[in-house]
Amino acid sequence: MEKTMQHRKANTGSLYLYLICLVAALGGFLFGFDTAVISGTVSLVKKDFSLDAVSEGWFVSCALLGCIAGVSFSGKLSDKYGRKPVLIISAIMFLASALGCMWSGSFTALIIFRLIGGLGIGVASMVSPLYISEFSPSRYRGMMVSLYQLALTIGIVVAYFTNAYLAAHTHDNYAGVGMRTIFSAEVWRAMLGLGALPAGIFLLSLFAVPESPRWLLLKGQEQKAKQILIKIDGEEAATDEIKSFKSQNGNDDTSLKELFKPVYRKALWIGLLLPFLSQVCGINAVIYYGPRILEQAGFTLNSALGGQVTIGLVNVVFTFVAIFTIDIWGRRPLLYAGVGGAVTALLIIGVLFALNITSGPWILIFILMFIACFAFSFGPVCWVIVSEIFPNAVRGKAMSLATLSLWVGNFLVGQLTPLMLEGLGSSWTFWLFAICCSPALWLTWRLIPETKGRSLENIEKYWKDNHYQDSSNDSLPLATNHK
Repeated sequence: MEKTMQHRKANTGSLYLYLICLVAALGGFLFGFDTAVISGTVSLVKKDFSLDAVSEGWFVSCALLGCIAGVSFSGKLSDKYGRKPVLIISAIMFLASALGCMWSGSFTALIIFRLIGGLGIGVASMVSPLYISEFSPSRYRGMMVSLYQLALTIGIVVAYFTNAYLAAHTHDNYAGVGMRTIFSAEVWRAMLGLGALPAGIFLLSLFAVPESPRWLLLKGQEQKAKQILIKIDGEEAATDEIKSFKSQNGNDDTSLKELFKPVYRKALWIGLLLPFLSQVCGINAVIYYGPRILEQAGFTLNSALGGQVTIGLVNVVFTFVAIFTIDIWGRRPLLYAGVGGAVTALLIIGVLFALNITSGPWILIFILMFIACFAFSFGPVCWVIVSEIFPNAVRGKAMSLATLSLWVGNFLVGQLTPLMLEGLGSSWTFWLFAICCSPALWLTWRLIPETKGRSLENIEKYWKDNHYQDSSNDSLPLATNHK
């Protein structure tokens, strides 16, 4: 009877954890949707506003400037006011951006609302995985943070589907001038405006979830934190977690300068380099400019949009590979396999363009190989690692730096890809992405430790002691099997 009750409590705790993480992962969905929806609108907006290559790149990358700004202040705000309020701010920004883009009366207004959406993406991209990691027991943390990346990829594929659907139905009969403008004459308005629906759901759902227990502990609200931890993993695990937290954070400096001490130097390098490399490998060149790249390979516009949907589906499917293996195989094996495969695919795509082998499915096949390799490695593993390697006291601020690095790389790719495609051609563009991707193999080999199954406090102790305690030895207080 007692075992049955414990099993029910465990199931209830797991369900509670899943619901919290799914709500936070909606930030990833909106990140993915907002990132990918642009791919179906670029050619339409370019035509309606007569944009040159520089203006086209600005339309794509202006939101990324908002992301950089959002990341810059989100860490400090989330450390001061909490993770949940900052996520609510991001949801409001998503909603305002979607509605504003749909009704914008000029290219300037469109850019302004894209910037607002970028602020929301920047905030969510930092705080959502941080929030998830601070709830999740160590045995589930890789899977739970990977849910964020899964939601991101689902947001991408939903954007591709809605773009393709709306583009195919522009000739339908719509009542009223406004409806005809939004869904027919200027269908990009509908594509961008659809983001208001998930943004509204995200905003309402956030009012139903609690604050991060680790943030509550940092602010001295132990009883509130304990109640949340008990609901997730039981009283014994909650007690152990709080003891572990206190032992590591009793006298810590809470300023960002703590992160620049020699003891955390490797963590800082990992946090800056891994996100940056995950972007300059060219993933968002495919996400943003996929239809254009496929058109250069001989696809028609409608076929290119269909190919982009296939790319999105492969992204989702192979993210599941990471979700179900990251806490079994570990972070490093996924990075080795995925980055190696991505470099190979990028080199082959460059060769195919150089030899003008663009008829047939080969370009799309190797783009799909690249996407698959990214989806089970860089995509989820980057978010998992940067959400767990930093010390508790400055994790929010440190993740801001890491996510800022990611968005700088993202901005560079978004801004430079059109110029590279026009100036260097497709072959050299993909070869450069392969060159930029390769250092991640060295980074994994030389700097990144395996964090599978380690509590956040145990990882922090690793940097201080330069070793992990054996997690199989229950007598070691920092290496529990609960968190």
